[in-house]
Amino acid sequence: MLNVEKPARYTGGEYGQLAKPQSVSLLNMLIAFPDLYEIGMSNQAFRIIYNGLNSIPGISCDRAFAPAPDFEELLRSNSIPLYGLDTGISLGSLDILMFTLGYELGITGVLTMLDRGFIPLKRTEREEEDPIVIMGGPCVSNPLPYERFVDAFWIGEAEAGFFDLAAELRDLKLAGAGRGELLEKLQAHPSVWTWGKKQAVRAVDSHFASRPAVFPVPSIKIVQHHGAIEIMRGCPNGCRFCHAGIWYRPMRQKSADTIRQEAAAFINIGGYREISLSSLSTGDYQHIDSLVGSLNDEYASRHISFQLPSLRVSTFSMPLLEKVSAVRKSGLTFAVETPIEAWQMAINKEVSRDTVVAILTEAKRNGWRGAKFYFMIGLPVGDSERSEEQEIVEFILEIARRTGMNFNINVGAFVPKAHTPYQWAAQIDAKTARAKIEYIRNTLKKRGHKVSFNDPFIAVIEGVLSRGNERVGELIEKAYEQGCRLDAWDEYIKKDVWADLLETHAPLVQAIHTAGNLEEPLPWDCINSGTAAYFLKREYEKSNLKEFTLPCTNNCTNPCGNCAKETKVVYNNIHHDNLHYDIPLLDEAKKQDPITLRILFSFEKQGTAVFLPHLALIELFSMAFMRANIPILFTQGYNPTPRLDFASPLSLGIRANAEIATVDLNLSEGADFSAEDFLKKINKNLPGGIIVKEAIKVKIPTGSKKHSVPSLLWGFEYQAPENGSDFIPVLEEKNYRTLRINPGYSIFNLTRKAVLAKSLGDTSKHDSYFNVYRSLYPD
Repeated sequence: MLNVEKPARYTGGEYGQLAKPQSVSLLNMLIAFPDLYEIGMSNQAFRIIYNGLNSIPGISCDRAFAPAPDFEELLRSNSIPLYGLDTGISLGSLDILMFTLGYELGITGVLTMLDRGFIPLKRTEREEEDPIVIMGGPCVSNPLPYERFVDAFWIGEAEAGFFDLAAELRDLKLAGAGRGELLEKLQAHPSVWTWGKKQAVRAVDSHFASRPAVFPVPSIKIVQHHGAIEIMRGCPNGCRFCHAGIWYRPMRQKSADTIRQEAAAFINIGGYREISLSSLSTGDYQHIDSLVGSLNDEYASRHISFQLPSLRVSTFSMPLLEKVSAVRKSGLTFAVETPIEAWQMAINKEVSRDTVVAILTEAKRNGWRGAKFYFMIGLPVGDSERSEEQEIVEFILEIARRTGMNFNINVGAFVPKAHTPYQWAAQIDAKTARAKIEYIRNTLKKRGHKVSFNDPFIAVIEGVLSRGNERVGELIEKAYEQGCRLDAWDEYIKKDVWADLLETHAPLVQAIHTAGNLEEPLPWDCINSGTAAYFLKREYEKSNLKEFTLPCTNNCTNPCGNCAKETKVVYNNIHHDNLHYDIPLLDEAKKQDPITLRILFSFEKQGTAVFLPHLALIELFSMAFMRANIPILFTQGYNPTPRLDFASPLSLGIRANAEIATVDLNLSEGADFSAEDFLKKINKNLPGGIIVKEAIKVKIPTGSKKHSVPSLLWGFEYQAPENGSDFIPVLEEKNYRTLRINPGYSIFNLTRKAVLAKSLGDTSKHDSYFNVYRSLYPD
């Protein structure tokens, strides 16, 4: 395991694992994400399904992620199947294996996981002992490119029927049903599509109730290492390029009380100090200002920050930005997409230059020095008189001239998607897109702006996968056979392989670069998204005419077909008066911090925890303090962190017998908090393999030197278990380190124990860390 990058991706052991031990009496399921752990553990749908299924009696839902190439090779060379992180169940031993596909380039990750799970890649080659393979997620709005590998597709939202269906499958298994009967039950559901079925209807969660997906809490840093509260699903604005905005109609909002309950769960149960209020357009949530203000009032004293990851320019305001930056300063991001007002009308999104300038001017007065802009090239909205690359450059230069700021600009090639008004549009080719991007980058770079971009060639692959037919499955299989893995990562994608395959499958590529006929059937007509074909055609025509469509409201005059008695636009009754909280005042003692209350503790690090790196250990303890409601003290500044101090990092693979650390307590709340309280609370909130063994509380008077643990460290004693109690000492003085040990010992055979200096003037004397601290701080 030490030969692979980030082994903690594959060892499990996180706080809050939910899967039940494997049993023949259970329906054994597993939710798989076809990308690396850091991406999959950030995915909201993945976590909703994992939490939802494990709450059902008689069902165990484990989880797994695509292996990086080094770990895949380790599994292959040792003939070990890919397994679930909670229980260790092999993927091939499951009843049902589920994939959530959030982006098209994840499909080779699906094949990797099937192959390494010893499951036949093709659905037609699977037998009775193989698991049923199900796929869901936004990408299966067109399932045809993937039907070669998948037994059944869940179309729509899992909360709208999939959990009930899973319970029915559990009952069938208990009654003795085999794979064939379970698959028949799946195929009969109206929201399940299988090859040959005429149509499946998208499932819509009309209730949109509270389901905080808190567990498990990752032990290593992931891409979005925060609690995510979905405050709104769907979007009222109807941007014609946006697949999610159309696919997740109608717009539904949670009540403020529900959001506060979910926030409390992520903070008090999960231990998160950063919470995202997520949606496709968070600024459209009713009274978002009051909601953020109330959450800040309730949690600012605990250094909890709330972020709004998706704000339309029309919903942007400096008071709102200041509220979300109250604890941690957030950046300014503007998704402009296209720079000309007429083109914005075509895509149904307004981004006024004057509004952007007004926001940036005010932000500059309040300390912001830059911003980020997103643009897309290849949107089907331009005209022959003006080039989009020149207009993007002119837009940025005008904003920069009026604000005196420099910007980061990200440019991507537009990929039309199924079930949107642009499903008939031609996609820009890679050569043309690359020339436009180079012009933008070269021109703006000279003016002090930074331009990043998404490779237009990757966009072509996405286009073929997203709007292809069943013939794309052969292309995907050949790409996998020739080594394509983790194609969303620049360091892993094999562009040369994909280029050769696209050249040999030229008709598939030509199809996405050719505008479609509005009267001809589409490959994905087998999926009823809920949005009527007449609406999409009308929106496509309005785009060509540069006509704007108003946002969704109840009793709208431009119906799309989604709203019915059960599912319609939902606006909860949220008022400012119900959301106000008084901000608790900090007493002067806390501000002045005249004395320090400190907990010195030692902990063991065993089992799978030996693969946790040092930075992950810091975050792990920080979150455990929050879960345990321990009154810790935080640093000052834009990014407050717990005043936590470790003696020294521990190398991966070495067990810890007694690592040393300290944490300072909040003065006003920590006076009556004892070391015994600390031990009792912290161990209930740590993941497997980490155990705090001893702790003392010390009081450091005003003016006394606050000795850090590293400054008192004498060195370490290492023990090799084969020799029983034989310890080999390490002497550490400044940058000099020596370790006398038999070179035949594996690093896994070592256990480390830290030792503090008894006398700062004589490093040859050392003693128990507790005795050292007691001698320094008798109180």
